[in-house]
Amino acid sequence: MKALSKRLDYLFRSTKGLTLVAIAMVAIVTAIWGTLSGPMVKWGVRDITVKVLGMDLAHADREGRIIMLYHTLAMAVIAIEVYFITEVVPMKRREQVTINGMITIGYLLAMIFGLGFAYFGHNFAFHGLFLVGQTLIFFSGLMLLAALWPWKKEYLLPEGSPYSRSKKGVDLERVAFFAMAAMTLTSAIWGAVTGSYWGNGHETFLGEDIIRHPGHTALQKAIIGHLHIMVSLVASAITLIVGKWLDFKGKLHQWGMPMGIFGIIVLTAGALSIVWLEWAHTIIYVGAVFIMMEALFFVIYSWDMLIKTGIAGIEKPSFGQKIAALFRDPLKFGVGWQMVFMNFTVSGVGIFLAVRLDKVFRVWPHREERITLTGHWHILAALIATIIIMYYADLSGIKGKIRKWFGWVLIIASDVSFGAATIFSMKRLFVDASHQQTVVNNTMLAIDFGLGIVLVMFSIFMGWRLYDLFLDKGLWEKEFSEEKQISAKSELEEQKRKLAELEETLKEVA
Repeated sequence: MKALSKRLDYLFRSTKGLTLVAIAMVAIVTAIWGTLSGPMVKWGVRDITVKVLGMDLAHADREGRIIMLYHTLAMAVIAIEVYFITEVVPMKRREQVTINGMITIGYLLAMIFGLGFAYFGHNFAFHGLFLVGQTLIFFSGLMLLAALWPWKKEYLLPEGSPYSRSKKGVDLERVAFFAMAAMTLTSAIWGAVTGSYWGNGHETFLGEDIIRHPGHTALQKAIIGHLHIMVSLVASAITLIVGKWLDFKGKLHQWGMPMGIFGIIVLTAGALSIVWLEWAHTIIYVGAVFIMMEALFFVIYSWDMLIKTGIAGIEKPSFGQKIAALFRDPLKFGVGWQMVFMNFTVSGVGIFLAVRLDKVFRVWPHREERITLTGHWHILAALIATIIIMYYADLSGIKGKIRKWFGWVLIIASDVSFGAATIFSMKRLFVDASHQQTVVNNTMLAIDFGLGIVLVMFSIFMGWRLYDLFLDKGLWEKEFSEEKQISAKSELEEQKRKLAELEETLKEVA
């Protein structure tokens, strides 16, 4: 019993444990619900899943089920990012514990009862608990916002700091985290208000299904803006998190953070204002450019840092030695590379689609444009997932040859899959319907092959983490011990700070 208690403490009271639980929940849902579509339907796997689990898959409810599935997965991913943020951004220990605890209860309630409502009979008590979970997540976001408040005296940066700061010493990276959290909460309110009109002027729909409609209602526009900005903000959050991981600083940091702050706010304003502004996409483009510049500065800094670290001690390094140094750590190289690759498979495609929408894409059959749009945000979400996996793999202490194999297989396999998906979605640019079969066959094979390798490798990784939990002196115990030491040190420093403030107050009174 004591052994079980220790493991539960690790899983639900430490950052790495909470992250492991959330990733495991996402993996389980993805594995099970992934059997309901694609080739699994033709192979009869979906029928087995439905029968064994007793799912209710009425066709009339399809859109609602998909929306619920996306929301439950997204909230778990947001919880993972919140765990990372409370770990890497300085804040009080009690704030970290409260935020992590509330969002954990929230996403678990939302995921379990949301999927229960959507796929296992419409028990509205389950839907009520799903809403309770969402509410708890929102309140944890409010607490995170308060904890991130950048203008607290103890979080000001000294003059000459290598990190971006205002003239008064405000940490602009912390402001960027604060802006991201504030815009995420704003978008959540946007989605919640729109959702409150379900059945009262608003009907369930998938964004890709209404793209050819001559007109959209204000509620439909609100949902489209909500789903686009939420994915963008999740991407912005992981960019800031890995920036902390690789100690992003210097001139590029000082230029990048103000751009990131401006971009986050403008992009959110543009995405939500499509409800009433015809030219809202112009605002979106401006915000996106500034966010992409911040990401570019991070990539330049991180690759330069990897090269300098790798060639330290070499008096006159050759070009080959610099390249070898850059590729030495695939996990740290990979987070930057995936951001670069994103421009070829997501950002560039999205901009091209928007610019040539009426002259090119609207000429295509509806099915082809729908494929492009669906692939667009699925690839973005999957790329974000690979960056999260890289960061978590590093937190898990993977080293040596295993680290290299894990990193390079993840990068190459995922990029083959995402690249093939991009070619598949854009195939009508270079091949007509009567000659497309070879392209379709090859790209689908590459997509399945790449994703299959990633899933198998990730399954092995999660299996190792599960096996480790059964060990008496496993990695989990070391991680928990280290985190308790850090927590104790943090609490001691907090007590010292309070004591110093009390002494200053007493001197002022005297």
